[in-house]
Amino acid sequence: MAAPFTKTCVQTSDNRSLCVEPAQPSRRHDKVTTLAPVPFPSWCAGSNGGAVSTSRTAACRITGLLLTTTQTVNGTVRITGELNADVYDYTYGSVDLPNWIHQIGVSPWSGWGDAVRSTVTGTLAVSGDCTVNGASSFPVQALSPVNNTSRVGEAGARTTATALGAIGYCTTTWNLTFAAPNYPTARASSAMDEISCDNATGANFTRPARVGCVVPWYPAQVTYSSGSYPSLASHVQRAQNSGLPGASILDPLYRNTDQATIDLNRSRACGDAPSIAGRSCDEYPLASTYQGLAFGGTRRTFSSCNINAPTGVTGSTGVSACMITASENNAQGGIMAAFYYDNRVLGGDPYWVEASS
Repeated sequence: MAAPFTKTCVQTSDNRSLCVEPAQPSRRHDKVTTLAPVPFPSWCAGSNGGAVSTSRTAACRITGLLLTTTQTVNGTVRITGELNADVYDYTYGSVDLPNWIHQIGVSPWSGWGDAVRSTVTGTLAVSGDCTVNGASSFPVQALSPVNNTSRVGEAGARTTATALGAIGYCTTTWNLTFAAPNYPTARASSAMDEISCDNATGANFTRPARVGCVVPWYPAQVTYSSGSYPSLASHVQRAQNSGLPGASILDPLYRNTDQATIDLNRSRACGDAPSIAGRSCDEYPLASTYQGLAFGGTRRTFSSCNINAPTGVTGSTGVSACMITASENNAQGGIMAAFYYDNRVLGGDPYWVEASS
């Protein structure tokens, strides 16, 4: 992930300097007010310098910033002002669009002296498989009063990874300029690389291939309804309860698109499954994950599953196999295909499975 601020200082001939450096955020995020075009989300409060998300289409990060003014007289450096601020980086896009927004907010929450009389402005730059989409909008804004209100900039980026099968990565960087009367300007940059775009999910029946942008590290959720698929949901629930991964965003599965290891996963889990009318062998974690038996572990099962394997086994490694209703097992393929398409889940991306009513 892209790094937050680095310290910068600028000194002039009259011995005045303006410094910007990283600092701890205030942790007052539940009280922040904002004039942002899109309000910074409440879940952003979970950030403490690292990016957080609650979906595949948005990410947020809060860092701290300290602005210091100094003056040197007869060789003695005197601090003439300080200003503490929280910096909100918020990126959001769409699974069906080739562009996204990077919004930034500077929220001063304490300060004194000459630093409080500072202003901030900024422009967006990009690097990687992308271009700036339109002009940056971050007019010069005063950092006084110190009232925890965001001074906001907004700009967009557009992916250049539009060819069929393409996957692109981009870093968007807000370059901020701080100025105080009778002091030089100082600059700082805040970058986010939480969004990737692709045209690699392909078509899904009548739904065409299309370009879109997501937060690739956030695990999307697929649901197996016990009302619609009781046999499938029951097996998944039992497998997860025995310790196998994929039951939450904190312990996700990872999609595997390599057909050779998918086939090996399936063969090692279900290759010797019995022939029972109306039933077929289901494996969990799914064969199309990196948690299948091709990557280690042993097979296990449950009583009444009609699989020749140990029962009562617990732990996070291995695969559970069970004979379930064939129609439900067949439907699982369609569920997963639609899920991968809707959430742009590519090879190596995380996701989790909820088996519920």
